[in-house]
Amino acid sequence: MHKPMPPLNALRAFEAAARYLSLTKASRELKVTAGALSHQIRGLEEMLGVKLFERRVRSIALTPEGKLLYPGLQTGFTQIRDAVAGLNTGANERVLVISTPPGFTAKWLAPRLYRFASAYPDIDARISSSFTAANFTSDGVDVAVRNMPSTQTEDPALEIDKLIDMVVLPVCSPRLLETHGPLNTAKALAKVPLIHDDTLANRIEVPTWADWFKAAGVANVDVSRGLRFNSADHALDAAGEGAGVLLAHTVLAYDELRTGRLVIPVDRAIETGRAFYVVNARKRRQPARVEAFRSWIKQEVAALDWNKVRPGK
Repeated sequence: MHKPMPPLNALRAFEAAARYLSLTKASRELKVTAGALSHQIRGLEEMLGVKLFERRVRSIALTPEGKLLYPGLQTGFTQIRDAVAGLNTGANERVLVISTPPGFTAKWLAPRLYRFASAYPDIDARISSSFTAANFTSDGVDVAVRNMPSTQTEDPALEIDKLIDMVVLPVCSPRLLETHGPLNTAKALAKVPLIHDDTLANRIEVPTWADWFKAAGVANVDVSRGLRFNSADHALDAAGEGAGVLLAHTVLAYDELRTGRLVIPVDRAIETGRAFYVVNARKRRQPARVEAFRSWIKQEVAALDWNKVRPGK
């Protein structure tokens, strides 16, 4: 005799909490309070007779029983979402919503997107720029470009492909060289105005000017000075106007290096431990428009010619 089926709301509460490993984020998606969500999960645990989560001070983790239950529920709810979404396929099959970080959008994707539109005229691409990671379940996003740690790319609910590693190096305007003379050593850079991109300032693994000068063997540099921006494209714009030297992400600076608006005074790069990835929800049958964008953007990245911007590479 089969056991009674647990309530659907309880199963949905567990699936969301297991996907996020956060009661707060799961409750936000399901539009219930964290307390109500916790109550549903405890009821499910009592009904099943097992403990599904380990409750920690500031987080939760799946127990062995939770890890056993989650994959089947995740697949089941994905199929339910796909079935519901399929009701509106005719109306939405042309629309592709792409979520990307603002700096990546402004400095790399937007100047190339006309080529995607030309290659796929039947797809209506819509860009949603945000610093936060899109929720493929609730935000109406089809595919995203995400800046993620290189060591955290496993998620059974997502398809994740690396596009390009994030590397930082100094860039500046040619007019800065005219004003301050040759800046081909780290010691010379220590004497000119610095520009800071604070987009990822809260990420401890991302190198700063202090890390760069340390790697270059230059001590006692006052890296607190200079302009600070919380937008990568604004920081690049300031560097292009000659405001100082910026420790920039190479892929974001690529076009301005290629056209000569920016130059590399000292070609000393540092790995960040992060990369840009193309990400979308894992489905049994991926919409053709998502596959088209994934294929196109990977080809665009592969076509970058770093010899044009870094002659020594």
